Amino acid sequence: MLTQKILLPRHSLKIAAAAGLMTAAAFPVQAEQWRGWNIQPPGYPNTVALETFASEVSERTEGRIEPKVYNNGVLGAQPDAIEQTRNGALDFGNFNMGPMGPMVPAANVLSLPFIFNSEESMYKLMDGEIGQRFANAMKDQGLIALGWFGAGSRSLYNSDHPIEAPEDLKGMKIRVMNNDLYVDMIEALGGNATPMAASEVYQSLTTGVIDGAENNIPTYEASGHYEVANYFSLTNHLVIPECLCVAKSSWDELSEQDRNSVKAAAELAVTEQRKLWEERTTAGRKKVLDAGAKINEVSNKAAFQELMKPVYDDFLEDHPDLASLVEDIQMAQTQ
Repeated sequence: MLTQKILLPRHSLKIAAAAGLMTAAAFPVQAEQWRGWNIQPPGYPNTVALETFASEVSERTEGRIEPKVYNNGVLGAQPDAIEQTRNGALDFGNFNMGPMGPMVPAANVLSLPFIFNSEESMYKLMDGEIGQRFANAMKDQGLIALGWFGAGSRSLYNSDHPIEAPEDLKGMKIRVMNNDLYVDMIEALGGNATPMAASEVYQSLTTGVIDGAENNIPTYEASGHYEVANYFSLTNHLVIPECLCVAKSSWDELSEQDRNSVKAAAELAVTEQRKLWEERTTAGRKKVLDAGAKINEVSNKAAFQELMKPVYDDFLEDHPDLASLVEDIQMAQTQ
């Protein structure tokens, strides 16, 4: 009796000849249809780069792999999409390393305030041995990190006055992402942290439910927040990379030749995304300034950094195994 092997629907049908009844030529190999998650809309730097990745993979594998990018988060919320990629229900995606923490504890290091001195420093370290350590931790959880996208540096903005020193934040209600590290950061600076969904921020700024928020310039511009909170202060307190990731289950099925093709496609996508991100940041900055927003450099960032010691102490008390990683990142930026 012939036996059959049943594969998941997203994988190609692979049928071998048995007992001389079938020939391989009668069953041409079908392309692997890869599904990719993306939260951004068409035209966004990350979206353009992901489309480049998909196109390059298809071309370089001569159609053996046909990736398709699904934009605007239509395949689910980011934490769910990360989990789906880990278990192989999705094949690839562009994920922020902030929400990666629950699945990959080492990723929480990247959410520590001022862990990177600048975007340039982040790129340099994530492209080297430090980034490989994060990639190794992700591989253990079912994700292959092919490269690191930029997401800018996050700064504070509000509707009342420029932030020049920590005391300028005293008593202000500042929206943060739902992460204890971000809550602790704002409260260490004397503000009142208010976790809320991004979709609620504009209305909350308009009605005074919050006084301000924190994000990068492209998001500040694209969301229209500059219309209701026109003081943007360059604290640059968070520089969180994003990953271009492939499901380990999908990666393991590739030949060495196709793995090299996918890696090469990812390198092109990373280069493109970083270039487009820089252009988008420049254009966004000009747009908000032309609209009347005020952007100020924070001359004494050390005053903000010094107040982060309790945040670091609490984090390392909870995660003593990550102390050496934190120290290595800090030391690499003092050399």
